[in-house]
Amino acid sequence: MIDVSVIIPVYNEEAGLKALFDRLYPALDNLGKSYEIVFINDGSRDRSSSILSEQFNARRDVTRVILLKGNFGQHMAIMAGFEHSRGKMIVTLDADLQNPPEEIGKLLGKMDEGYDYVGSIRKNRQDSLWRSFASRLMNGLRERITRIKMTDQGCMLRAYSRGIIDAINSAREINTFIPALAYTFASNPTEIEVEHEERAAGESKYSLYSLIRLNFDLMTGFSVMPLQVFSLFGILISLLSTLFVVYLAIRRLIVGPEAQGVFTLFGIVFFLIGIIMFGIGLLGEYIGRIYQEVRHRPRYLIETVLEDSK
Repeated sequence: MIDVSVIIPVYNEEAGLKALFDRLYPALDNLGKSYEIVFINDGSRDRSSSILSEQFNARRDVTRVILLKGNFGQHMAIMAGFEHSRGKMIVTLDADLQNPPEEIGKLLGKMDEGYDYVGSIRKNRQDSLWRSFASRLMNGLRERITRIKMTDQGCMLRAYSRGIIDAINSAREINTFIPALAYTFASNPTEIEVEHEERAAGESKYSLYSLIRLNFDLMTGFSVMPLQVFSLFGILISLLSTLFVVYLAIRRLIVGPEAQGVFTLFGIVFFLIGIIMFGIGLLGEYIGRIYQEVRHRPRYLIETVLEDSK
C-alpha cells in the first residue's frame, strides 16, 4: 500500500497550478515515503482540466486526476478523492498555496507518533480582517453547539489515518463537513500550527454567503442543539407572554379601557413574529437535510479518471 495520498480539489485554479506543481512534487519527493497525488477537478470552467491532464502525462507515476461532470462543491470533491485514495495516510490540501506543501511533512510526523487525525492551525494568517473575524466567530459558535473542538475549522491542510477515511467513506451524507466528521470518528486527534501564505493566484471561492451556508450545514449536521435552544426560548417567551396578558387583563379591570400602549403591543407582536419566522427557517434547515438524504441522489458524478494502469 502507498504511504501517503494527497487529495487536492481544484476549481478554476489555472493561474496557480504551475506554482503548485513546482512546490508540491519536490516537497513530497523529499519525504522519503511512497505517495500519490489525487487531483479532483470540480467542474472548472477554465483550463484547469487540461492543465491537470498535462501534469498527469508528465508525472504518471504518482499523479491521478479525477474529472467530475459538474461543480459539486469542495467537500464532495474531496469525498471523491477519498474514495479513490490508496494511501495509509491521507492529506487534504487546497490548490491555492495558502497552505504551503512543505508543511505536509509536519502533519505526517505527528501521524507517525500515533495520532489518527491531525488538524492544523494557521499562524500569521494572511486573510482579510473580516474573514479572520468571521472565522473566529463561527469557530466559537460551532464549538458551543456541536462540542467539536477545532481551533481553526477553515484550514483544509489536515491528515487522516486510513481507518478514519474508511469510516468517512461509509457515511453517505449528501451535505457534510469533512474535518468535523473525521473528528467524530477519531480516537486520538491532535492539532499543530502550520504556516499560511497569501493566495498564489486567483481569488477565494468562498463568499460571505458560502461561509454562512457552510456553518449552517455544520451546525445542523452535527447537533440538534439549535432546535433545543429554540424550544427552550419558545417556552420562555410563552411564559412571559402569559404573564403580560394577565397583567393587561388585571390593568383593564382596575384602570378600564386604554388607548395608550398600542404601538408597544405592535412591537411585541412583531418581535414574536420574527422569532416564529426564525424558528420556521431553522426547522426548514433540518427538514431540507432530510429531503436531500431521502432522495438518494449521487453525491457527485465522475466523467473520467486519469491514472496509470500499472
